[in-house]
Amino acid sequence: MTETTARPASDIDRLADEYTARLLELDPSSATTLGLPGHETEYPDYSPAGHEDFARLDRDALERLDALEPTDDVDRVTRDALRERLGLALEHHASGWKLAELNNIASPAQDIRAVFDLMPTDTEEQWRHIAGRAHNVPAAVAGYIESLRTAQAQDLVAAARQVRTVIAQATTYAAEDGFFAKLAAEATTADGPLSQELQAELNEGVRRARDAYLALVDFLREDLLPSAPEKDAVGRERYALASRTFLGATIDLEESYAWGVAELERLISEQEKVAELIRPGATIEEAKEILNADPARQIQGTDALKAWMQRLSDEAVAALADTHFDIPEPMKTLECMIAPTQDGGIYYTGPSDDFARPGRMWWSVPPGEDRFTTWSETTTVYHEGVPGHHLQVATAVYRKELLNDWRRNICWVSGHGEGWALYAEKLMQELGFLSDPGDLMGMLDMQRMRAARVVFDIGVHLELQIPERWGSGVWTAEKGYDFLRANLPISDGQLKFEFTRYLGWPGQAPSYKIGQRLWEQIRAELQEREGEAFDVKAFHSRALNIGSVGLDVLRAALLG
Repeated sequence: MTETTARPASDIDRLADEYTARLLELDPSSATTLGLPGHETEYPDYSPAGHEDFARLDRDALERLDALEPTDDVDRVTRDALRERLGLALEHHASGWKLAELNNIASPAQDIRAVFDLMPTDTEEQWRHIAGRAHNVPAAVAGYIESLRTAQAQDLVAAARQVRTVIAQATTYAAEDGFFAKLAAEATTADGPLSQELQAELNEGVRRARDAYLALVDFLREDLLPSAPEKDAVGRERYALASRTFLGATIDLEESYAWGVAELERLISEQEKVAELIRPGATIEEAKEILNADPARQIQGTDALKAWMQRLSDEAVAALADTHFDIPEPMKTLECMIAPTQDGGIYYTGPSDDFARPGRMWWSVPPGEDRFTTWSETTTVYHEGVPGHHLQVATAVYRKELLNDWRRNICWVSGHGEGWALYAEKLMQELGFLSDPGDLMGMLDMQRMRAARVVFDIGVHLELQIPERWGSGVWTAEKGYDFLRANLPISDGQLKFEFTRYLGWPGQAPSYKIGQRLWEQIRAELQEREGEAFDVKAFHSRALNIGSVGLDVLRAALLG
C-alpha cells in the first residue's frame, strides 16, 4: 500500500476523535465490534433517555465543528462527512422513528444478542466478560421496550410483519436449545472447561438473558402487535430520509426506479447470452439446472462450505495483492465462518483496531440447508472478502497515519460500502476472474438480484406502478414476493428472510445497486478527465484511503 507521511492531528481530527471516544462510551457494543477494551460487559442505553444522549452528542459536535476551519483535504472530507452523517442522525432522531426501530435484521432486538458473536472465548477472563454482558441483557431489553412504548404513544409502530418476525426470532434466542442456552452449555476455554464458579455465573447470566427476551416476546405480542399496521409501505417522506441515510446522496426516486427497471432488463439479457455459452439454445433456467447438476460445482455440508470459502478467499488475496490492489500484510488474513445463527444472511465483520481479530466473512445457513453450489456463490466471496468489504473496511482501519478514529472506525455508509462491494464483483469480471460461464452466471445473478431490489424496494414503499413485464397495478408486498422469487437466486429460507428485510429496512437494499451506479459514475468521470493518465489501481487506492463516507462527499473528494 502506498504509504502516506503521518500528518499532524488537526483541530478537526481532535474533535472527531473526542466525538468517537464519547460515542463509544455511549455505545459499548461498538467498542466490542472494534475490539477495543474497557467496555466488555456493557450495553448502550436503549431507552428514550439514551437516544437523547446520542442526539445531544451529535448536536454538540456539529456546533463545535462550525467554529473550525480545515487545514487540508483530509480535514475537508472529515468536516463534510461529519456534517452529513450527524445531521442525518439528528433528522432521524427528530422523526421519532429511532425509538420505534424494529425489523428482522438491524434493530436492537438483534443487536443485543449479536454482540456476543464478536466476543473472544479463549480465556476465563473473556468468559467472565461474556457472563457480565449476559447479566446486563435485561436492562438493555428493558430500555428497548421503553423506547418502543414511547414511540407507540406517538403512533410510530413498525409493520405487523416485522413485529411477528421479531417475536419468532426472540423466542428462538430464548428457547431451551436456543442461542443463550447453547452459549452456556458449550462454554469452554482454550485450556478446557470453565471453573465451577464462572460456569455458575454464566448460567445465571444466561437465565436472565433468556427471561429478558421472553419478556420482550410478551410485550411485542400483547402490547405492540395490536397497534402495528398491516401495511408494509412506509411512504415517501420516511423513505426519502432513509434513502439519503443509506446512500449519503440525494437521488430522484422515480428516476432511480426507472433505471432499476431498465438495469434489470439489461442483466436478464446478459444472462441469456451466458446461458447460450453453457448450452446452445438453453434458457437461463435450463443453464442453471445444468450448473446445479454438475458434481464439480457441488458442496455438501457447512464444513465443506467454510473450507471452500476460505480457499477461494485466500486465492483472491494472493492473486490481487500488489498487482491490482495495495494489500498490506495485516489485511491478508480473512477468516471465513459459519455464523452461530440460522437466519439466512451472509455478512462481513471488520477487524479489530489492532488486527488481532481479523476481518471475517459469515454465512448464516437456514435450518435444513446443507447443499451449496460454487458457481452461484463465487461472486459472494469476492463481495464480502477481497476486493469487496474486507479490502474496503480493513483499509480504513489500517490507515492510522492518515485518518482519525471516526473516519477509520465509525463512519460507515451503506451505499458507499455495498456499492463498492458490487463494483468489486463487476471488477472481478473486468480483471478476468469470472471467465468461467458458470461463475459469470452467478455474478450476473447477484447483480440481477440487486437491480430487482431497487425495483421492489422503491416500488413497494412508494406504491409505484408495476412494470408491464412483472404484473399490473400498484406494487404491494404480496405482488412483490412473486417478483422477488423470479429474480432472486436464493433458497426459500433466504428468500423469506430477504423479503421481510426489504419491507422492514426501507432504502437499505437499493443502496447496493444505486451505490454501485454512483461509484461507476465517479470512476467514469475521473477517467474521462484524466484520459491516458488515468490509473485504475491508483484510483482504487485513493478512493479506499478516504474511508467510508457518503457518496456525495466521496464525489466531491475525488472530483472536486
